[in-house]
Amino acid sequence: MKTKVGVFFGGRSTEHEISVISANQAMAAMSREKYDIIPVYITKEGKWYTGDALTDVANFRDTAALLQKCEPVYMRPIYGDYNLYSMKTAGIFRHAHKIIATLDVVLPVLHGSNGEDGTFQGVIETIGIPFAGCDVLSSANGMDKITMKMILASEDVPVVDYVWFTDKEWFSRHDALVEKIEAKLGYPVIVKPANLGSSVGIHRADDRKALEAAVADAEKYTSRIIVEHLVEDLCEINCSVLGNCDDYRMSVLEEPIKSGEILSYEDKYMGGTKTERGMQASKKRIPADLPADMTERIKFLAGETFRVLSCHGVSRVDFIVDRKDNSVYVNEINTIPGSLSFYLWEATGLAFDALMDELVRLAFKRKEEQSRKIVSYSANIFAMGGGVKGAKGAKGVK
Repeated sequence: MKTKVGVFFGGRSTEHEISVISANQAMAAMSREKYDIIPVYITKEGKWYTGDALTDVANFRDTAALLQKCEPVYMRPIYGDYNLYSMKTAGIFRHAHKIIATLDVVLPVLHGSNGEDGTFQGVIETIGIPFAGCDVLSSANGMDKITMKMILASEDVPVVDYVWFTDKEWFSRHDALVEKIEAKLGYPVIVKPANLGSSVGIHRADDRKALEAAVADAEKYTSRIIVEHLVEDLCEINCSVLGNCDDYRMSVLEEPIKSGEILSYEDKYMGGTKTERGMQASKKRIPADLPADMTERIKFLAGETFRVLSCHGVSRVDFIVDRKDNSVYVNEINTIPGSLSFYLWEATGLAFDALMDELVRLAFKRKEEQSRKIVSYSANIFAMGGGVKGAKGAKGVK
C-alpha cells in the first residue's frame, strides 16, 4: 500500500508564488513507488483545489484556466476524519459530498502568513492527521520575529538589539518610540514586518525621515513591527536543521549573494532559469567560505535555535555575521524554508527524495508519540454534581 500524502501549498500569503514553486519541487522529488501524491492548492482567496494539473508549475501562468481543470475540495474539522471531500454533491444525495481521497499524512509547503505561522497547523491538529514540520506553537513563535527574539535571548542565543511596537502604538506613542529607537539603536536601522518572510516590506533607515517611511510601508502588511540595529559590514549565512527538537542534525552552511545591502526578494527567487526557480536557483556559496571554528559555532547556534523553539521537520536558520568583530547573530528561522532547503541537504549528502522520506517518517513518529499522551480524563464531573454551582440559571441548586 502506498502512503497517501496531501501536499498543501499556495495560500493567502505574500509568498504564495514561492510556495507553489517549493511544493512542485517537493512533489517531483517524492517516489511514486512509495507515495500517492494528492496536491491541494489554496488560492489567494483561501479556496482549496485538487487535481493532477497542479503538479506542473507551468500551469500556474494562467490560474483561471488551471482551476477549470481542478476540483474544489475541503476537509472537515472533525478529529479522525482524514478524508478530502469534493465541494460538489454526490448525485441524487443532495447533502452527500464525494470523498476524493483519504489522506495518511499532510505535507504543508505554505510559506509565510496563514500557513507557516501556525494557522494551518491548527486546522490539521484539530483533525488529528499526522503532518510534517513544526506544530502550532513552534510555527507561531518561529514566524513572529519579535516573539522569536524574546525566546532566543532568554536562552542566551545571540540576536541583534531591537525595538518593537504595534501599528497603533506607532501613532499613540510615536515620539516616545522614535526617541527609544534613536537612543537604544541609533542609525542606521532596519525596519521589518514582524511576521513576514522573503524580504517583503523590509527597509533600511539612515535617519528619522527614512524611519517614518519604512514603518509606513511595514504597517501595510502587519500590525506588529520590529526595528533592529543594522549591522553594516555583514555576511549572511544560512544553515538548515532536520529532525525534532530532541534529535536533530545540521546541514552545510551557505552564503547567499545579495545584489544590494539587503538580500532582496529578487535575490532569493528571481535568479536561475525558466525551469529552475526558488531558493536553490539564487546565487550562493555552498559550503560557505568560513573558518572552521566559526562554521561550528553557527551550526551549534542553528541547532540551539531549533531546539529552543521546539521545532520539527526541516527548518532553515538565517544568521548575520558582523565582519568587524566576527560576532554571530541569529536573524530568523524559516520553519517551512524555500525549496525545503533541499539543496543544502544535497550538499550535505542527503538526496531530495531521501529528505522527503525523512519528513514523512518524522510526521508518523510524532503522531505515534503524541498518541501516548493523556488528553482527557474519563471522569464525568457532571454526573458527580460538579461544575454546577455558580452557573447561570442554577439558582437554588446545591
